Amino acid sequence: MLLAIIIFAGALATIASEKVNRTKVALVGAVLVVLTQTIDQEHAIEAIDFETIGLLAGMMLIVRVTEPTGVYTFLAIRAGQLAKGKPFAIVMSLALSTAVLSAFLDNLTTVLLMVPITFLLADALDIDPIPLVLIEIIASNIGGTATLIGDPPNILIAGATDLTFGEFAVNLAPIAALAFLVVTGMLYLFYRKKLQIEPEARERVMELDARRSIEDMAELKRTLPVLVLTIIVFFAHSALGIEPATVALAGATVMLLLTRQSVEDALGGIEWPTLFFFIGLFVMVGGLEATGAIKEIADAIGTVTDGDRTAELLGITWVSAVGSGLVDNIPFTATMIPVVQELQGSATEDDAYWWALSLGACFGGNLTLVAAAANVAAAGMAERAGRPIGFLTFLKVGVPATVVSMALATGYIALRYL
Repeated sequence: MLLAIIIFAGALATIASEKVNRTKVALVGAVLVVLTQTIDQEHAIEAIDFETIGLLAGMMLIVRVTEPTGVYTFLAIRAGQLAKGKPFAIVMSLALSTAVLSAFLDNLTTVLLMVPITFLLADALDIDPIPLVLIEIIASNIGGTATLIGDPPNILIAGATDLTFGEFAVNLAPIAALAFLVVTGMLYLFYRKKLQIEPEARERVMELDARRSIEDMAELKRTLPVLVLTIIVFFAHSALGIEPATVALAGATVMLLLTRQSVEDALGGIEWPTLFFFIGLFVMVGGLEATGAIKEIADAIGTVTDGDRTAELLGITWVSAVGSGLVDNIPFTATMIPVVQELQGSATEDDAYWWALSLGACFGGNLTLVAAAANVAAAGMAERAGRPIGFLTFLKVGVPATVVSMALATGYIALRYL
């Protein structure tokens, strides 16, 4: 256990230093975990969340195949024109679109669709795209909190309980909406000076003919219906009993059959460093799980709270937020589920325990760059575009956003469930 903690903490510190590429660090950490027999190879492979890997790969392929058509440039120009080139309107429209799509699509898929549009829009308006991307990441994790399908922790909780889509929305959407408004407003004020748009740039965007940005209409007619159908199926995947990764990979496969691009060019659009970073991270976290390190943290809640319901609910919320922020909210939630079931005890109808876990895990996904899949995916796309997002850069907005949203969540739990 100590060795697993040392390797993971060392990897996290090295990533934070930004002196070594994070993918290299994650892979070295994964290799050390296996070589030292902290976790054997079979369990290391089992620790990799291939659902996340498949979803990422499929959506990256879809974005890559559709990008040369110019459809994302078209959407970016139209977004800028609808906002009339006003910074606040642009921030709110992008953030709100991201939050709403994250709630009904899922936050990882939403980020993969929104980030290319954001970079193109920022380029047209001659502003720094990174503040917009960071705001979208934060909005995606908050928006994904609102529904059963919006964020992986909620999907895990739903799988372990009989809670319905409606119950998730009724209990989590109100606080997600409040947190979105407060945190997005706060981030806009923080970045306001960096989002100043020159009158010339605003006029230039307003004068653009978005339709002229479509570079290959024939290719667009072949691939756009597949993109739209894939998004529709994402909305209905739960009812259809199809996993998101299957939807994404199926859509990507159909696109590969229809596009005139070569398979080599299409596969070149996959963010391989991001995928391998996830693989390394999952293996290191698998080492923490296998040795019982995460369970020790989770079990400590029961010892400290000593059966007091108020302490248990708030303990679950804050420990989940911090734990998810340091480790990754997917495996931490999976580890916390049996702990919550034990703390819940005979009061099986007291669902407040599950809402506490959800709020902590989802909001905690904004704490660090490695806390949620959406964060890492967006950072990978930014790095590919030549504008990398550093660990500390993310921390400067992630920590305040998490603290504020968690403070609101604490008040919400106190008013509604205590």
